[in-house]
Amino acid sequence: MKFYVRFAYYLSGFAIGIIFLVAFLNGKDTGCSYFPNARVLKDIRSKPFYYSDVARLKINQKLIDTLDIRKTLTYGTVDFSKSNVKVKGGKLYFVQGQNQKKQKFNLEIINGAQKTLLNDIKFISDK
Repeated sequence: MKFYVRFAYYLSGFAIGIIFLVAFLNGKDTGCSYFPNARVLKDIRSKPFYYSDVARLKINQKLIDTLDIRKTLTYGTVDFSKSNVKVKGGKLYFVQGQNQKKQKFNLEIINGAQKTLLNDIKFISDK
């Protein structure tokens, strides 16, 4: 069998496979989170989310909005040099993000087995 015939068979099988995958995975909430940052953020978002008294005070003072916190938990960056420390109730993670005013801040999050707690919000000065 000549090369172009084998190549045509290959392309037709590849096209059928792609069509099958698109039809099968279309509309499903599938995602690939292979990198550690994405895996940690996805794990934090998947559990019930609670606020500590300190974090709730800063939110009530309008220093930060809950929308900024949610965006940070989706698009933020986990600082692994400080994070993954075992504390009472789970592991402590530091997630860096920025609000709508472009102010940078760190979220101190305790990621437990059943729930997630936003422990504190610390703003980073641009010096």
